[in-house]
Amino acid sequence: MDPSSGSASRHGRLLISPSLSTRSPSPSPAASPAPHHHQERRNSTSSPKPLVPFPASSSSANRPRSSFGGAGPRGSAAATSASGPAFAHNARLAVALVPAAAFLLDLGGLPVFAVLAIGLAAAYLLDALQLRQGAFFTVWAALLAADVAFFFSASLSSAAAASLPLTALALLLCAETSFLIGVWASLQFRWIQLENPTIVAALERLLFACVPIAAPALFTWALVSAVGMANASYYFAAFCMVFYWLFSIPRPSSFNSRKQDTPILDSDGILGPLESCVHSLYVLFVPVLFHAVSHHATLFTSWASVCELLLLFFIPFLFQLYASTRGALWWITRDARAMDQIRIVNGFVALVVVVLCLEVRVVFHTFGRYIHAPPPLNYLLVTVTMLGGALGLAAHAAGKVGDAASSVAFTGLAVLVSGAGAVVIGFPMMFLPLPMISGYYVARFFTKKSLSSYFTFVALASLMVLWFVVHNYWDLNIWLAGMPLKSFTKYVVAAVIMAMAVPGLALLPTKLRFLLELGLIGHTLLLCYIENRLFNYASMYYYGFEDDIIYPNYMVFITTFLGLALVRRLYVDQRLGPKAAWILTCLYSSKLAMLFMTSRSVIWVSAVLLLAVTPPLLLYRDKSKGASKMKVWQAYFHASVIAFSAWLCRETIFEALQWWNGRPPSDGLLLGSYILLTGVACIPIVVLHFPHVQLAKRFLVLVVATGLLFVVMQPPIKLSWVYRSDFITAAHLSDDDISIYGFVASKPTWPSWLLIATVVLTLAAVTSIIPVKYVVELRALYAVAVGITLGIYISVQYFFQAVVLYPLLVATIVSAAVFVVFTHLPSESSTRVLPWVFSFLVALFPVTYLLEGHLRSKSFADEDEEEKFTNMLAIEGG
Repeated sequence: MDPSSGSASRHGRLLISPSLSTRSPSPSPAASPAPHHHQERRNSTSSPKPLVPFPASSSSANRPRSSFGGAGPRGSAAATSASGPAFAHNARLAVALVPAAAFLLDLGGLPVFAVLAIGLAAAYLLDALQLRQGAFFTVWAALLAADVAFFFSASLSSAAAASLPLTALALLLCAETSFLIGVWASLQFRWIQLENPTIVAALERLLFACVPIAAPALFTWALVSAVGMANASYYFAAFCMVFYWLFSIPRPSSFNSRKQDTPILDSDGILGPLESCVHSLYVLFVPVLFHAVSHHATLFTSWASVCELLLLFFIPFLFQLYASTRGALWWITRDARAMDQIRIVNGFVALVVVVLCLEVRVVFHTFGRYIHAPPPLNYLLVTVTMLGGALGLAAHAAGKVGDAASSVAFTGLAVLVSGAGAVVIGFPMMFLPLPMISGYYVARFFTKKSLSSYFTFVALASLMVLWFVVHNYWDLNIWLAGMPLKSFTKYVVAAVIMAMAVPGLALLPTKLRFLLELGLIGHTLLLCYIENRLFNYASMYYYGFEDDIIYPNYMVFITTFLGLALVRRLYVDQRLGPKAAWILTCLYSSKLAMLFMTSRSVIWVSAVLLLAVTPPLLLYRDKSKGASKMKVWQAYFHASVIAFSAWLCRETIFEALQWWNGRPPSDGLLLGSYILLTGVACIPIVVLHFPHVQLAKRFLVLVVATGLLFVVMQPPIKLSWVYRSDFITAAHLSDDDISIYGFVASKPTWPSWLLIATVVLTLAAVTSIIPVKYVVELRALYAVAVGITLGIYISVQYFFQAVVLYPLLVATIVSAAVFVVFTHLPSESSTRVLPWVFSFLVALFPVTYLLEGHLRSKSFADEDEEEKFTNMLAIEGG
């Protein structure tokens, strides 16, 4: 079988006519039989058509409902394979473009959000109506309109007054990111993939070429706006390396039509030599240039500044040399021997420079108080320890430790490094053989793969860690992170010992895999607890050292991403089960919430919410077609757990809304955010496991729309019986708003309930949750109910003083609703319900006049309240 056809079958795509290619392959024997005249037409070049034509309109039961790449109703095997997603890199692009889109929405504000929401809703409606070209152009029109609204936003207008060139560059970056989001959205349209195979391959190449350039800059912008500009160049370099790893390492194309330009590219991946070279130069030089421009005043004022420049160049250089083991530098040479020599020579030079710079910039600058050797012996011993350890680990990682001679040299280097490190930290000379023995055992573990040697090393190293902590911190009678320092150091020592034991546990037999899972989960919980204490009790460790923060923000990023990478590696190697990997992923990801929220429990409620939301994504891995991966009772159970977990996060939601608005949110906004969060969290259940159940989709749309309506309208509601939180209660009892803004008389807010009811009823009818299409009486009740709610809302909201017009307005809107709803009904059915409609219209008049009296009495009460407040201010002023 042809490899290209095998690839096509894996991705579930249709074969394209050879008229679109430079060569015409013979028909595959595995293809379904077809008439002779069809084969002749396929081999001709006059009429380019797909081998498997699009399903006709009569076969709508077997075709997908959407022109996007999602799965449609269950049908034949061919229809199922044709409706599967053909673009295999959606998750990789979502890591880059989804946070970028969220940041752009936050930067653009409400106008951008409103324009984009309306445009995407229209695109979704057109796609549901099978108008695929209209949906495609509507998505691009929505992005273009959002860009126009973004350019005129207030935040960028104020920034333009400060620096016009930087504002222009920022606008170009935002426009490029929006364009890349549009390209990614275009690849989701199945008909484009089928009709334009060469175009979608070019779009895929465009995304992989441009995203590693635009995403690091945008991510750094977002992070700098949150944590400050002090370490911006390091953040930028880290993001550059992350996206280089995601996009620049050669990966197979999702589309089988890579086709005419493959010999030109001389590569099996998506990118060519030019794009790969540009990405390498970008990672190496752009962070250095960014640091030089932003710190030009202090660039060469000290050795530490020079070391920063060297680190920003040589750390990405070392990273690229490591990535070359995965094919990242394929464009330099195809010879494996030559590439190995390049890695060894350049890696040695870069490693020496990085170690020396770290000594100057980190070790002697930050940890100089723990170096007990006198100068110049301290410089020599620290260099031997760091450089020897780095060279030994690099040699073992490169596979250069294999024969007897190299093993003996590696063991001697490990003993020397351990002894030198013990002397540096002031370890007693009479106990110096202890660290040297631990170095011997760890070298024996690396060379002989002996688990007993490794656990012996862990025991000896634990004694050394315990001595270091007792020697330096045990006698200090101070508080750290809200607890005595002795108690805190116990947690730190336990975390260090568990971290050292994890590599040995990972090499245990499969039957003892649960020990590794328990050890990793325990260590992660302990790490979350320690970092949470350091962040949420920050005022405890200043004591006049405001510039010497013990645990900076970037350490949270480092531990989080290192932990996620470790979990991914162990899961791929089948050393972790899916449930343990799921728990660890949620725990590590929840640590990032501390950087944005100051609540002491935010890390735990975030972990609970992630544990509730992610099972549909991480636990159910059944790939069988035509059946749900999750059972119905499991779906109901997970939805209930999500709702309960979101309710537990109400304080975090409240704090996020308070940070966003600058004032405590109303109860309606809090309830709407809770409903919206619950609905969005349930999307993976419906999309991944029940895409063929239309009722689930309809209820999900209704829940999300209800949450959005509550967020936008913020109806009056009292939630004091729901939460008993001191934090929320104290925020609501604050008189700051009255003292700042005074008494503000406003229109009644209860009509927002009527508009919410109108929209919810309309959505329920459109999605057929209310079967108004088949029951005439139910349609009449629906029309009258929608007309009444909408009529009263318009009357009270826009004609508040003209109460006399209320009956006329409500009757007019009810009549219009009845007319619209009954347009498609037979005449005999309409005459059967018209008397009931007329009775409703007659009953509206006394109801509206009773409403008039209630409104007038409420307005009088508001005037009395305002007069009392004015008198109180006058008395206080006198």
